[in-house]
Amino acid sequence: MIRTRYRQAVKHDDNISPLASDPTRSAALSLLSAVLDRHRSLEDGLDSLPPMDARDKAAAHRLAATALRRRGTIDTVLDPYLKRVPPDLVMHVLRLGAAGLLFLDTPAHAAVATAVGLARARKLEKFAGLVNAVLRRVSENGQAALEELDGPRLDTPPWLWTGWGKDARDIAVAHQTEAPLDITLMPGEPVPEGGDLLPTGSVRFPAGTRVADIPAFVAGRAWVQDAAAALPARILNAQPGEYVADLCAAPGGKTAQMAAAGARVTAIELMSARVPRLTGNLERLGLTAEIITGDAATWKPDGKLDAILLDAPCSATGTIRRHPDVPYLKQQGDMMSLAATQDRLLTAAIGMLQPGGRLIYAVCSLQPQEGPDRIAAALSWLPVKIDPIRRSEIPGLEFAVTRDGFVRTHPGLWGDLGGLDGFFIARLRRL
Repeated sequence: MIRTRYRQAVKHDDNISPLASDPTRSAALSLLSAVLDRHRSLEDGLDSLPPMDARDKAAAHRLAATALRRRGTIDTVLDPYLKRVPPDLVMHVLRLGAAGLLFLDTPAHAAVATAVGLARARKLEKFAGLVNAVLRRVSENGQAALEELDGPRLDTPPWLWTGWGKDARDIAVAHQTEAPLDITLMPGEPVPEGGDLLPTGSVRFPAGTRVADIPAFVAGRAWVQDAAAALPARILNAQPGEYVADLCAAPGGKTAQMAAAGARVTAIELMSARVPRLTGNLERLGLTAEIITGDAATWKPDGKLDAILLDAPCSATGTIRRHPDVPYLKQQGDMMSLAATQDRLLTAAIGMLQPGGRLIYAVCSLQPQEGPDRIAAALSWLPVKIDPIRRSEIPGLEFAVTRDGFVRTHPGLWGDLGGLDGFFIARLRRL
């Protein structure tokens, strides 16, 4: 890996192409800087971009996401050509150029020229020669260097690799490729052309598919939801007329599943900024739910609930293949505070249930502290018991049911189908 913290430019190359930076590269640089320098999510970075063509914006996201997803490998390839580390923004320009060369099949001339143009456009003129020289070397030698590197290990922070145990390599390999697009259909909606019906009922499209090109989505008959994210509501199995709650509801996919099943749903969302998206998604689908902005841990229903879905705030390490910014936004030290929040919500949720009522606890995390450890803690002080999930409830993923009756998915599963997000799911009954 790169070792020193200050910099030395190589001799300027007067033959650099004058091709200027394009909007896609400029936007990608803003996104990469937002994550690595300001610790903001890619989603927040996208919202902060100036107005631009949707395809250019998508291409910028793909380029920045690739640079994040393969950062460890990219930095290792760049390292031999850098006597000292350049300023952060220059390093990001190099990462974007290398991402295009190594992983996105960008022609060498275009990758080098646009990176140089980007450096100049960002007033980094004195580093243009460095960018040119380094990326030319990467274009000549980078692919051969990749064959000697352990990409999955380099691209995974050690604390995550250790926490994933025996599944670490399978998970890390799955993170190297872009995730497919999954949708959930309204009841009775036929499988759209180009989609593959998965055993669990979700419909999958190839990575890069634009959801706006799927007629069922445009018609308000489907919504975007990873196949694993659809499992908690499927296992809850809300029935018509049941009084149920989705305690951490935005963006609304699980609320939509329960409302489409005919349940009386109350959706609670703490973050007011996320409520318009939740409301808009339900309106687009023609579904009804009571929406409350507030803390689910202090909310009181107007009667005891039949069932609760608690998809608790978590580290989101199960979604890294879709959100490669997660390893740069979360740290091992976050686990303690997240666990405290999860315990607080579990305690509140159990108090809302009628005797015999069921609770689905789910987290899109691969960390044991947020999954089985939280259920063990809940059993020690709450009036609940485990209601084991049966293999027949998740066809095609029977092997994801643990000996304790929990569900544990991770991106390395279903490799022949394109993988799926990492989730931990448990079902509890109020005593």
